Amino acid sequence: MALHFDDKEFMARKDQVLAEMGVRKLDAILMFAQESMYWLTGYDTFGFCFFQCLILKSDGSVDLLTRAPDLRQARNTSNIKDIHVWVDRKDAGPHQQLRDLLNDLGLLGMRLGLEYDTQGLTAGNGKKLDAILSDFAQLSDISDLVHALRLVKSEAERVYVRKAAELNDAAFQAALDTAGPGVDEGAILAAMHNQIFTGGGDYPGNEFIIGSAEDALLCRYKSGRRALSPRDQLTLEFAGTYRHYHVAGMRTVIIGEPSERHVELHDAAREALTECEKAMRPGNTFGDVFDAHARVFDERGLHAHRLNACGYSLGARFTPCWMDWAMFYKDNPIEIVPDMVLFAHMILADSETNTAMTLGRSYLTHDGEAEPLSRFGLDLYTR
Repeated sequence: MALHFDDKEFMARKDQVLAEMGVRKLDAILMFAQESMYWLTGYDTFGFCFFQCLILKSDGSVDLLTRAPDLRQARNTSNIKDIHVWVDRKDAGPHQQLRDLLNDLGLLGMRLGLEYDTQGLTAGNGKKLDAILSDFAQLSDISDLVHALRLVKSEAERVYVRKAAELNDAAFQAALDTAGPGVDEGAILAAMHNQIFTGGGDYPGNEFIIGSAEDALLCRYKSGRRALSPRDQLTLEFAGTYRHYHVAGMRTVIIGEPSERHVELHDAAREALTECEKAMRPGNTFGDVFDAHARVFDERGLHAHRLNACGYSLGARFTPCWMDWAMFYKDNPIEIVPDMVLFAHMILADSETNTAMTLGRSYLTHDGEAEPLSRFGLDLYTR
């Protein structure tokens, strides 16, 4: 088995889940989030694009219902012993087969918690599941249960986080070494990914963001590339990924001479990120970090150019997104505690002058100050 953690680590995680199930008086939970399955058992697949379910009973037993292509995937990557394969049929989908399995496991009439808030359970499958289980058991939404436990990283997880941080820095250095007038964006992406893959890393949970000229103001990947102009702006959002653990960074690199507006916006972004770092400590909340970001930008008259969130937690994530729960936004009450991995991004998009500026990096929280997970400082980089 290609397990990335030892039995002791997995047992400690299961004990945490079982304890929370006891508090909520649940007889079993049905997991559909691939992140939950990976964290609890090591199960590593993109087969969650189809229907699958990991069942954890209050006695600690674990059963997986999945499709045939993932039978050996589960055997080779997880510690799951009881794997059940649902069969593609015209008139009997996996929802009925899951109900039959739950019945075999003695869960008729019991209290079941379901992970609804995940890409692993589509709205269509969720509706069918509710319809077929509504008279079978007492259902409740426990989407937050494993998410909250995953927020704090164990010592073993932090080893992988630090490796992901090294890959993140290597990718940004490759971008700096490659970028320049006349260079195609595709060459920059290739150089960044080459560092991650040759360094033993993984595909990220979503595409890297790359955009130049007017597309430097975008916050999403889009298809199509261009060559950089002699005077240009290049926005990059990227992540080093190792054993699915992500450490992200975000930068706007200036090609040629930066404009006065670039310098002004970068100065604001650096001040805002510095204030976020100060807020990123136990005793504060995710909302406090957002407030630090918003206060700096708003005092500088940049409210119209900023976003309504400025970062999020990171961890072991799968497609379609490396963003983890929870986010930095106004009044978010989630408390910051040691051993969280947090990514703060300062994003300014001035559409009036077509000027972009971003500055972001990841941190590991401690009892005091948060630790930057990058060797790069907060200077404005030019090429």
